[in-house]
Amino acid sequence: MSALLTALADEHELLAEWVQLQLHASTRRADLMNERELRSQSLEFISLLRAALETAARFSLSAPEWEATRDFLAGMSRSRALQGFSPVETATFVMSLKQPVFARLRQRLEGAPAELVDALWSTTVILDNLALFTTDVFRTNREEIIHRQQQELLELSTPVVELWTGILALPLVGSLDSARTQVVMESLLEAIVRNRATIAIIDITGVPVVDTLVAQHLLKTVAAARLMGAECIISGIRPQIAQTVIHLGVDLSDVHTKATLADALTLALRKRQAS
Repeated sequence: MSALLTALADEHELLAEWVQLQLHASTRRADLMNERELRSQSLEFISLLRAALETAARFSLSAPEWEATRDFLAGMSRSRALQGFSPVETATFVMSLKQPVFARLRQRLEGAPAELVDALWSTTVILDNLALFTTDVFRTNREEIIHRQQQELLELSTPVVELWTGILALPLVGSLDSARTQVVMESLLEAIVRNRATIAIIDITGVPVVDTLVAQHLLKTVAAARLMGAECIISGIRPQIAQTVIHLGVDLSDVHTKATLADALTLALRKRQAS
C-alpha cells in the first residue's frame, strides 16, 4: 500500500492528469456528468484513498479504515445508476486511475524491477477490488430501480375506473401472473372501499390466454371482492375462452359472466336499480 500512497503524493498533478484521461475516455458521458462534477468526485476519491492508505491498515473493504472510501463509492455508484450510467462506465471511474498511478510507479522504481512488480500488483489488487465493489453496488441498485419500475408499471396497467355510482370496472390487458394478480386484487379492493362500490366488472377482453392459473387468480379476486361486500361480473368471455374454461374444468357457475363490457355494464345497472 505504501507504493500506491507514494504515487498519490503529488495529489494536484495526479488529479489533473486523471481528470484529463477521464474527459477523453471512450466511456465519457458528458450528457450525464459535467467536468466540474467529475473533477469534484475525482478529488474526493483521491483524498479518501490517501486517508485510508495513511492508516497503514491492511487493505480490506470491510475494515473500519476503509469505511469512508467504501461509503463514497457506494454513494457514487447509486447516483450513477439513477443517472443512467452503465456498470462499465461506473467501474471505469476507479479503473482509469491505474494509468497515471502506474506511470508514476514505473518512474520511481525504474531501476528496481522486483519492487516495481510488487508495487504494480498491490496497487492492482486495491483498485480492482474497489472497482468491483462499485459494480456490485451498481447492480444491486439497478435491480432495485428495475423492480420499482416494474411495480409502477403493474399499477399503471391495472386502472380501476368508476363507470357509475357504485359500479367499478377493471380492464385487464396482457398476461396475468401471481405478482400482477396481487396488484390487481389490491387495486380493486382499495377502489371498492374508496368508492363504496357494490359491483365490480373485471374485463378480460385484453387477456390473450386464460389457463388454469389465470382462472384461479380471477376466482381469488372475485372471492376477495365478495368479502368486501362487492359482487363481481367477468366480461370479455370470448368463445375460445369459454371452451378453454370448460376444458380445464374451472367452475365459474357462481360468477356472472358476459361476452362484452357493455353487456356487463347493462347487467350491473339492472342490479343497481333492483337493489
